[in-house]
Amino acid sequence: MALDGRSVAYDISLFETTAEERLEEQKRVRRRRHNVVSLPEEDLIKNSRAKKGPARIFTGVLLGAIITVTVAFIIYGQVQLTELNQKINNAAADLSDQESLYTQLQMKVDSKLSTAEVEEYAESKLGMSKADSYQKEYISLSQGDKAEVAQDADSNIFESIAQAFAGLWS
Repeated sequence: MALDGRSVAYDISLFETTAEERLEEQKRVRRRRHNVVSLPEEDLIKNSRAKKGPARIFTGVLLGAIITVTVAFIIYGQVQLTELNQKINNAAADLSDQESLYTQLQMKVDSKLSTAEVEEYAESKLGMSKADSYQKEYISLSQGDKAEVAQDADSNIFESIAQAFAGLWS
């Protein structure tokens, strides 16, 4: 398909704008420019900064103080825990040392005071002897143990009735 020896597919003039279209475009741009409001430089700087009122500043300071106090309490609590753990560890170490010392002293006492040495000391120095069979007295408790409570002679009838009821449940 050729038109006058030219190919329509390669006709770039179809995409060029005409003078009328350019003039119309310039008019649209001019109309847009007149819609723009310009502000003085001072107002631009003033409006660009964030406005911070006293309530907003107070809220920020209060929030910062609350966070600081909370962190301080957490740190203080951790310091207290560390100190208490150190005291517990020191007390545990002292306890183990004292138990070791007690065991050593108990072994020394046991080695010095055997039953044979105590019997020999009692017979030779104190003049004591072992108990013979005639010195031993056996008793029998076949009836069981009893306990009696002494009653006051100055009790009235109401107290005796109360004691009778108490004796029923005991």
